[in-house]
Formats: sequence, C-alpha cells, structure tokens
Amino acid sequence: MNADLILVLPEITLFTLACVVLLVEAYSKDPLHLLTYWITQVTLLITIVLVLKACPEDPMFAFNNGFISDGMSSILKAFICGITFIVFLYSYEYLKEHQSLKGEYFVLGLFAVLGMMIMASAYSLLSIYLGLELLSLSLYAMVAMQRNSETASEAAMKYFILGALASGMLLYGISMIYGLTGHLELGKIAEAVSDDSINHSYLVFGMIFLIIGTAFKLGAAPFHMWVPDVYQGAPTSVTLFISTAPKLAAFAMAMRLLVDGLFPLVADWQSILMVLAVLSMGVGNIIAIAQTNIKRMLAYSTIAHVGFLFLGLIAGTATGFSGSMFYIISYALMSMGAFGMIILLGRNGFEAEMLNDFKGLSERSPWFAFIMLCLMFSMAGVPPFLGFWSKWFVLKELVTSGFVSLAAIAVVFSIIGAYFYLRIVKLMYFDKAESMTAVKASKQMRMVLSVNGLLILLLGLAPNALMSICLSAIAG
Repeated sequence: MNADLILVLPEITLFTLACVVLLVEAYSKDPLHLLTYWITQVTLLITIVLVLKACPEDPMFAFNNGFISDGMSSILKAFICGITFIVFLYSYEYLKEHQSLKGEYFVLGLFAVLGMMIMASAYSLLSIYLGLELLSLSLYAMVAMQRNSETASEAAMKYFILGALASGMLLYGISMIYGLTGHLELGKIAEAVSDDSINHSYLVFGMIFLIIGTAFKLGAAPFHMWVPDVYQGAPTSVTLFISTAPKLAAFAMAMRLLVDGLFPLVADWQSILMVLAVLSMGVGNIIAIAQTNIKRMLAYSTIAHVGFLFLGLIAGTATGFSGSMFYIISYALMSMGAFGMIILLGRNGFEAEMLNDFKGLSERSPWFAFIMLCLMFSMAGVPPFLGFWSKWFVLKELVTSGFVSLAAIAVVFSIIGAYFYLRIVKLMYFDKAESMTAVKASKQMRMVLSVNGLLILLLGLAPNALMSICLSAIAG
C-alpha cells in the first residue's frame, strides 16, 4: 500500500464507515435508529485505535507535505474521537427523550469529525481550509436540523452567514500569504517569512486575516457574536457537540498557522492575541453574570475560556503551547459534563436550560448535584479540580515569559468569572426546588455522566499525567 495512504488510514476508515452509516440510515426503518447509532460509535472506536497505532515517533508527511502525522495531531485526533463518542452517547439520550431522533445527526457528526481530523493533521493552507469547511458545513446543517424550531433556524442562519464571512476572511489571508511567499506548505512558508526580502507589513496584514478566521472558529471576542445565539438556539445535543470537539480542532488550526507557519512573526501575533485574550476574558466573564439561560451563560463562559487558551500561545514557548493544549482538552471535558447535566435534567417537552431549573437539585438528586458542583468548581478554577491546573499552567508560562501584567489581568477576570459558576452551586444547595420531579435517565447515561464529573476531580488530583501527554505531543 502507498505510504501516503497508510498515513491517512484513520481518515480513510472514518470516511468509509461514515458512508456506510449514511447508507444504513437511508434504508433503515427502525424509529430508534439503533443500528445507525452503534455503527457510528464502533466507527469512532476503530478510528481511535488506528490513530494511536499509527502515532509516529517523528513527524511524517504525506501528499507533498500537505498532511502531517505527529504527536500533537495523533493525541488531538484521539481526544476528538473519544470526546465525540461520549457526546453521541449523551445526544442519543437527548434525541430519544425529546422524540427528535434522526440518523442524520450521527452522519453529519462523523463528517464533522473527519473535518476536525484533517485540521489536526493539515500542514498546508489548502488542507487547513478544506478541513475547516468540511467541519463548518456539517455544523451548519446540524444546527438547522429541527426545521420546525424558529430559534434553531434563526441560529443556523446567523451561524452560516457569519461563518461564511469568517471563511472569506480566512481565504483572503491565505491568498495574501501564498501571494507573498509562493508556498502553501507551512514549513516553506516559515522559511520564506524568515527572509527579510518580503515586505513585513504585507505579511502582518495577511496574518491578521488568518487570525480572524481562527478566532471566529474558537469564538473569541470580538468575533464571538454567533456563540450565544447558536448555543441557545440549537438543540442541546448540537450545542454539546459544538462546544467540545471542534474547539480542539480550532486549537490545532491555530497551532499549525501561528507556530508551524508564522512563528517568525511571533512578536506580531503575540500582540494581536493579547488584545483578543483580554477582550475575550472581559466580554465572557462580565456578560455571563447577567445571563439567566444556562446555555447562554456557558456560551459566554466559552468566550472567556478561549481568552485563557490564548495566554499559553502568547507565552511563545513549547511548554506554553503544551499548557494551551492541556487547557483546551480540560475545557472540552468540563463543557461536555455541563451540557450532559442539562440533558440529564431535561425531559420530553422540557429543556432544563434556565438557571432556576437547577434550584434545589441537591434535594432531588444529591449525587448529580455533586457532579455539577465538581464541573462548576472546575470551570471556576477552584483547586484541586482540573480547571485550576489548566489556568495555573498557562499563567505560570505567561509569567515565565515576562507577561506579568497580562497574567494579573487574567487572574482578576478569573475571580470575576467565579461568581456565575458559584451561583449555580448556590442554587443547587441553598435554594428550594421549584419542582421535585425525579431525575430520570438510563443507567448508561447516569454512569457515563458520573465518570465524566469524577474524571474532572481525579485529573485535578493528578494533573501531571495529562500534562506529560501534552508536553510529549508538542515536543514531538
């Protein structure tokens, strides 16, 4: 078999099995779509095995250096598939309970995962763009799946229009960089940018458009306008998906563009990311305080966390990049659990998306109130939970790199942000429940959500295991 094809075997397998799922769904008459669901989950497990088995010790390239397989891509792809596996499990429970189960959700989800995997291994401006568009088009369709819902349709339109605008800006930046350097391959772009013969101002101009495209996908301020509306308007199963795995792909995209391709311009993109980080932390943490809808609150929380993610990149060191990778993986695990709790408390005809829906949860279900407490404390950065260490690592690297004032600003915003997370804990433990309706969910859902919440605590007690994985990924 061709060496290039062996290197992309996980992607080929995923694409092939996604097509199988599509065919099965087209001919299936099962209203519960069980066969579609299980083939989807087996597909993700097979892909994880192939990704980990193919993980090389040294970076390997395919398709004229347009595709790279290295430690970072392999670990991110494994996490993307693993997180998506849990997301689909939560989503199946949600869609079945709300009688909106459609096999297309899983088909689109698999193609979105394929786009994410391409983004993680892209080593060319062209392959980055192709992966991003495959992901984006799948997400637009997923948001719009509930055609009878006005809020979902509105969210899909906003997401599509703003996404198309961001894609256009990214493409313009790509054309600028290609026109100036004559290359699409990131390694050759880095070499060309190091050459003083190219006008520096033009390079920075093109780079700004690349950063805009990346910031949009991450949901960073001031390119965050789609995040609250899409998070609130989309079905919770879709919001859960958007808020987790795609963030890892967007981080990979930022790493490929800024570190692999434009690292010689590090001083320029550091200053831009500093502005984006402060704006994101400010907008996210302050506006979240005023929210009464928990999905909107978590949307602004996402914006704030993206600001923290940028801090590791701003540090400009390998350990800083590892800290950012640790942060985005931690955030995906926390976000997955938080939206899983919203799905757990919902039922047919009722979405538990208001903060008041969590009132008195400790009376209705002490165990899941504790799980939500773990998730909220972690997002707030309370030790010893995982979220504390994710913030600690990026702040430590930021201070080591000399950005002390920026680290101080981040700490202040983190303290402000703790308020709206702790408010949910207060509602669960100190307010009286408006309804004593029993929490109903399958044993499978209860078990996985419990593990999800406890994992946040256990990884917080032993963070070095995950951090060493991130360090080896970046160093490799």
